[in-house]
Amino acid sequence: MSERDSNLIPDQRREKLMRSLRRDTVLSVAQLTELLGVSHMTVRRDIAVLEREGRAYSVPGGVRHASPMHEEPTFATKAGTELAEKAAIAQVAEALLHDDMTIYLDAGTTTGALVPAIRARSGMTVITNDNVIVEDLTGSATVDVIHTGGRLDHTNRSTVGRLAAQTLRQLNTDLAFISTSSWDLSRGVTTPTEAKVEVKLAALDGASESVLLATSTKFGTFGMYDVVPLRRFDRIVTDDRLQAAAADGIRDLGVELDLAHAEPTEDAVPGIRAVRAGESARH
Repeated sequence: MSERDSNLIPDQRREKLMRSLRRDTVLSVAQLTELLGVSHMTVRRDIAVLEREGRAYSVPGGVRHASPMHEEPTFATKAGTELAEKAAIAQVAEALLHDDMTIYLDAGTTTGALVPAIRARSGMTVITNDNVIVEDLTGSATVDVIHTGGRLDHTNRSTVGRLAAQTLRQLNTDLAFISTSSWDLSRGVTTPTEAKVEVKLAALDGASESVLLATSTKFGTFGMYDVVPLRRFDRIVTDDRLQAAAADGIRDLGVELDLAHAEPTEDAVPGIRAVRAGESARH
Protein backbone atom coordinates (compact mmCIF):
# COMPACT_ATOMS: atom_id res chain seq x y z
CA MET A 1 0.00 0.00 0.00
CA SER A 2 1.04 3.64 -0.35
CA GLU A 3 0.41 6.72 1.74
CA ARG A 4 -2.22 7.78 -0.82
CA ASP A 5 -4.39 4.96 0.52
CA SER A 6 -4.85 6.88 3.76
CA ASN A 7 -6.67 10.19 4.16
CA LEU A 8 -5.17 10.76 7.59
CA ILE A 9 -2.43 13.28 8.21
CA PRO A 10 0.54 11.87 10.19
CA ASP A 11 -0.64 13.14 13.60
CA GLN A 12 -4.10 11.64 13.05
CA ARG A 13 -2.57 8.36 11.91
CA ARG A 14 -0.36 8.12 15.00
CA GLU A 15 -3.28 8.86 17.29
CA LYS A 16 -5.23 6.05 15.63
CA LEU A 17 -2.22 3.79 16.14
CA MET A 18 -2.07 4.74 19.82
CA ARG A 19 -5.80 4.10 20.32
CA SER A 20 -5.37 0.61 18.90
CA LEU A 21 -2.26 0.04 21.00
CA ARG A 22 -4.01 1.06 24.20
CA ARG A 23 -6.63 -1.56 23.42
CA ASP A 24 -4.36 -4.42 22.28
CA THR A 25 -1.04 -3.55 24.05
CA VAL A 26 1.11 -5.13 21.29
CA LEU A 27 0.63 -4.88 17.50
CA SER A 28 2.72 -6.14 14.61
CA VAL A 29 3.88 -3.97 11.73
CA ALA A 30 1.76 -6.12 9.40
CA GLN A 31 -1.36 -5.47 11.50
CA LEU A 32 -0.67 -1.73 11.48
CA THR A 33 -0.15 -1.51 7.72
CA GLU A 34 -3.58 -3.07 7.24
CA LEU A 35 -5.20 -0.96 9.94
CA LEU A 36 -3.75 2.35 8.75
CA GLY A 37 -3.60 1.65 5.01
CA VAL A 38 0.02 2.69 4.66
CA SER A 39 3.35 1.06 3.84
CA HIS A 40 5.62 -0.86 6.21
CA MET A 41 8.11 2.00 5.98
CA THR A 42 5.51 4.56 7.02
CA VAL A 43 4.47 2.44 9.99
CA ARG A 44 8.08 2.07 11.11
CA ARG A 45 8.57 5.85 10.84
CA ASP A 46 5.45 6.39 12.95
CA ILE A 47 6.71 3.92 15.55
CA ALA A 48 10.07 5.73 15.68
CA VAL A 49 8.31 9.07 16.25
CA LEU A 50 6.12 7.63 19.01
CA GLU A 51 9.10 5.94 20.63
CA ARG A 52 11.11 9.13 20.59
CA GLU A 53 8.15 10.84 22.30
CA GLY A 54 8.03 8.06 24.90
CA ARG A 55 4.51 6.97 23.92
CA ALA A 56 5.25 3.51 22.51
CA TYR A 57 8.17 1.07 22.34
CA SER A 58 9.58 -1.12 19.61
CA VAL A 59 9.57 -4.89 19.84
CA PRO A 60 10.84 -7.30 17.16
CA GLY A 61 8.35 -7.02 14.29
CA GLY A 62 6.07 -4.52 15.96
CA VAL A 63 5.36 -2.09 18.78
CA ARG A 64 3.98 -2.22 22.30
CA HIS A 65 2.37 0.14 24.73
CA ALA A 66 4.17 0.98 27.98
CA SER A 67 3.69 -1.89 30.45
CA PRO A 68 2.62 -1.38 34.09
CA MET A 69 4.72 -2.97 36.84
CA HIS A 70 2.59 -3.91 39.83
CA GLU A 71 5.32 -5.14 42.15
CA GLU A 72 9.10 -5.09 42.38
CA PRO A 73 10.98 -8.27 41.47
CA THR A 74 12.58 -9.95 44.47
CA PHE A 75 16.31 -9.78 45.10
CA ALA A 76 16.60 -13.48 44.26
CA THR A 77 14.94 -12.90 40.89
CA LYS A 78 17.08 -9.87 40.03
CA ALA A 79 20.32 -11.49 41.19
CA GLY A 80 20.00 -14.26 38.62
CA THR A 81 19.07 -12.23 35.54
CA GLU A 82 20.92 -10.06 32.98
CA LEU A 83 24.29 -10.64 34.62
CA ALA A 84 26.31 -9.73 31.51
CA GLU A 85 24.38 -6.49 31.00
CA LYS A 86 24.80 -5.45 34.63
CA ALA A 87 28.53 -6.20 34.56
CA ALA A 88 28.93 -4.17 31.37
CA ILE A 89 26.98 -1.24 32.82
CA ALA A 90 29.16 -1.35 35.94
CA GLN A 91 32.30 -1.35 33.81
CA VAL A 92 31.18 1.86 32.10
CA ALA A 93 30.11 3.46 35.40
CA GLU A 94 33.47 2.55 36.95
CA ALA A 95 35.10 5.26 34.84
CA LEU A 96 33.17 7.86 36.87
CA LEU A 97 34.87 6.78 40.11
CA HIS A 98 38.08 8.13 41.59
CA ASP A 99 39.81 7.86 44.94
CA ASP A 100 38.46 9.72 47.98
CA MET A 101 34.90 10.03 46.70
CA THR A 102 31.69 9.93 48.70
CA ILE A 103 29.04 8.09 46.73
CA TYR A 104 25.52 6.80 47.22
CA LEU A 105 24.63 3.33 45.93
CA ASP A 106 20.90 2.82 45.63
CA ALA A 107 19.64 -0.66 46.44
CA GLY A 108 19.82 -2.97 43.45
CA THR A 109 21.82 -5.66 41.71
CA THR A 110 22.93 -3.28 38.93
CA THR A 111 24.39 -0.80 41.42
CA GLY A 112 25.77 -3.73 43.40
CA ALA A 113 27.86 -4.74 40.40
CA LEU A 114 30.04 -1.67 41.14
CA VAL A 115 31.29 -3.11 44.44
CA PRO A 116 34.51 -4.70 43.06
CA ALA A 117 35.54 -1.40 41.45
CA ILE A 118 34.86 0.46 44.70
CA ARG A 119 36.92 -1.99 46.73
CA ALA A 120 39.83 -1.37 44.36
CA ARG A 121 39.81 2.37 45.18
CA SER A 122 41.21 4.11 48.25
CA GLY A 123 39.58 6.60 50.56
CA MET A 124 36.06 5.78 49.39
CA THR A 125 32.92 6.44 51.43
CA VAL A 126 29.83 4.51 50.37
CA ILE A 127 26.34 5.37 51.61
CA THR A 128 23.70 2.80 50.80
CA ASN A 129 20.32 1.37 51.79
CA ASP A 130 21.27 -2.04 50.36
CA ASN A 131 22.03 -4.75 52.91
CA VAL A 132 23.79 -6.95 50.37
CA ILE A 133 26.12 -4.13 49.32
CA VAL A 134 26.97 -3.50 52.97
CA GLU A 135 27.75 -7.18 53.42
CA ASP A 136 29.91 -7.24 50.28
CA LEU A 137 31.88 -4.21 51.49
CA THR A 138 32.33 -5.53 55.02
CA GLY A 139 36.00 -6.12 55.75
CA SER A 140 37.28 -3.71 53.09
CA ALA A 141 39.78 -1.48 54.86
CA THR A 142 39.75 1.10 52.03
CA VAL A 143 36.00 1.81 52.16
CA ASP A 144 34.05 3.66 54.83
CA VAL A 145 30.44 2.43 54.79
CA ILE A 146 27.32 4.20 56.05
CA HIS A 147 24.02 2.32 56.08
CA THR A 148 20.94 4.51 55.93
CA GLY A 149 18.91 2.37 58.30
CA GLY A 150 15.15 2.45 57.95
CA ARG A 151 12.40 -0.13 57.51
CA LEU A 152 13.54 -3.48 56.14
CA ASP A 153 12.22 -4.54 52.74
CA HIS A 154 12.65 -8.29 53.17
CA THR A 155 12.20 -9.30 49.52
CA ASN A 156 14.73 -6.76 48.24
CA ARG A 157 17.18 -6.98 51.17
CA SER A 158 17.24 -3.21 51.56
CA THR A 159 15.78 -0.46 53.73
CA VAL A 160 13.13 2.05 52.72
CA GLY A 161 10.85 4.71 54.12
CA ARG A 162 11.07 7.93 56.13
CA LEU A 163 13.91 6.95 58.47
CA ALA A 164 16.21 6.00 55.59
CA ALA A 165 15.36 9.25 53.81
CA GLN A 166 16.08 11.28 56.97
CA THR A 167 19.58 9.83 57.15
CA LEU A 168 20.22 10.76 53.53
CA ARG A 169 19.01 14.34 54.07
CA GLN A 170 21.89 14.84 56.51
CA LEU A 171 24.52 13.70 54.03
CA ASN A 172 26.07 15.15 50.87
CA THR A 173 27.66 12.98 48.17
CA ASP A 174 29.83 13.55 45.13
CA LEU A 175 27.84 11.08 43.09
CA ALA A 176 24.59 9.15 43.48
CA PHE A 177 24.04 5.96 41.50
CA ILE A 178 20.29 5.36 41.32
CA SER A 179 18.66 2.09 40.30
CA THR A 180 15.15 1.37 39.02
CA SER A 181 12.98 -1.50 37.90
CA SER A 182 10.86 0.75 35.65
CA TRP A 183 11.71 3.75 33.48
CA ASP A 184 10.58 5.41 30.28
CA LEU A 185 10.73 8.73 28.46
CA SER A 186 7.32 10.13 29.36
CA ARG A 187 7.12 9.09 33.03
CA GLY A 188 10.81 8.95 33.93
CA VAL A 189 11.79 6.75 36.87
CA THR A 190 8.83 5.17 38.63
CA THR A 191 8.25 2.47 41.24
CA PRO A 192 5.34 0.33 42.41
CA THR A 193 6.60 0.76 46.00
CA GLU A 194 5.70 4.06 47.64
CA ALA A 195 8.29 3.68 50.42
CA LYS A 196 11.13 3.83 47.87
CA VAL A 197 10.21 7.25 46.48
CA GLU A 198 11.32 9.37 49.43
CA VAL A 199 14.64 7.53 49.70
CA LYS A 200 15.54 8.05 46.03
CA LEU A 201 14.55 11.72 46.16
CA ALA A 202 16.65 12.35 49.27
CA ALA A 203 19.66 10.66 47.67
CA LEU A 204 19.29 12.78 44.53
CA ASP A 205 18.89 16.01 46.49
CA GLY A 206 22.14 15.44 48.37
CA ALA A 207 24.25 14.53 45.33
CA SER A 208 26.45 16.84 43.27
CA GLU A 209 25.96 14.52 40.30
CA SER A 210 23.41 11.77 39.68
CA VAL A 211 23.58 8.73 37.42
CA LEU A 212 20.82 6.26 36.58
CA LEU A 213 21.99 2.66 36.16
CA ALA A 214 19.32 0.44 34.56
CA THR A 215 19.11 -2.33 31.98
CA SER A 216 17.19 -1.67 28.77
CA THR A 217 14.64 -4.43 29.43
CA LYS A 218 13.19 -2.23 32.17
CA PHE A 219 12.69 0.63 29.72
CA GLY A 220 9.07 1.15 28.67
CA THR A 221 7.64 -0.07 31.97
CA PHE A 222 6.14 2.04 34.75
CA GLY A 223 5.06 1.74 38.37
CA MET A 224 2.27 3.54 40.20
CA TYR A 225 4.49 6.13 41.89
CA ASP A 226 6.52 8.78 40.06
CA VAL A 227 10.05 9.42 41.32
CA VAL A 228 11.77 11.85 38.92
CA PRO A 229 11.79 12.62 35.19
CA LEU A 230 14.82 11.38 33.26
CA ARG A 231 16.06 14.95 32.73
CA ARG A 232 16.77 15.04 36.48
CA PHE A 233 19.84 12.84 35.88
CA ASP A 234 23.20 14.07 34.66
CA ARG A 235 23.89 10.72 33.01
CA ILE A 236 22.17 7.43 32.23
CA VAL A 237 24.09 4.19 31.74
CA THR A 238 22.23 1.28 30.18
CA ASP A 239 23.02 -1.52 27.73
CA ASP A 240 23.10 -1.15 23.96
CA ARG A 241 19.90 -3.13 23.42
CA LEU A 242 18.05 0.12 24.04
CA GLN A 243 16.25 1.06 20.82
CA ALA A 244 17.86 3.87 18.81
CA ALA A 245 14.74 6.06 18.90
CA ALA A 246 14.58 5.80 22.68
CA ALA A 247 18.28 6.67 22.92
CA ASP A 248 17.72 9.72 20.73
CA GLY A 249 14.80 10.77 22.93
CA ILE A 250 17.00 10.61 26.03
CA ARG A 251 19.69 12.69 24.36
CA ASP A 252 17.05 15.22 23.35
CA LEU A 253 16.42 15.77 27.07
CA GLY A 254 20.03 16.94 27.44
CA VAL A 255 21.06 13.87 29.44
CA GLU A 256 24.39 12.15 28.77
CA LEU A 257 23.79 8.58 27.65
CA ASP A 258 26.29 5.71 27.75
CA LEU A 259 25.41 2.39 26.13
CA ALA A 260 27.38 -0.61 27.37
CA HIS A 261 27.86 -3.70 25.26
CA ALA A 262 27.94 -7.18 26.76
CA GLU A 263 28.51 -10.23 24.61
CA PRO A 264 26.03 -12.96 25.55
CA THR A 265 28.04 -15.40 27.65
CA GLU A 266 27.25 -17.91 30.35
CA ASP A 267 29.85 -16.44 32.66
CA ALA A 268 28.58 -12.84 32.43
CA VAL A 269 32.09 -11.46 32.77
CA PRO A 270 34.29 -12.71 29.87
CA GLY A 271 33.61 -11.07 26.53
CA ILE A 272 32.41 -7.77 27.98
CA ARG A 273 33.26 -4.70 25.98
CA ALA A 274 32.01 -1.38 27.32
CA VAL A 275 32.12 2.15 26.00
CA ARG A 276 33.99 4.64 28.12
CA ALA A 277 31.96 7.08 30.16
CA GLY A 278 31.27 10.16 28.08
CA GLU A 279 31.01 8.26 24.81
CA SER A 280 27.68 7.57 23.17
CA ALA A 281 27.20 4.32 21.27
CA ARG A 282 24.59 4.16 18.54
CA HIS A 283 23.10 1.30 16.63
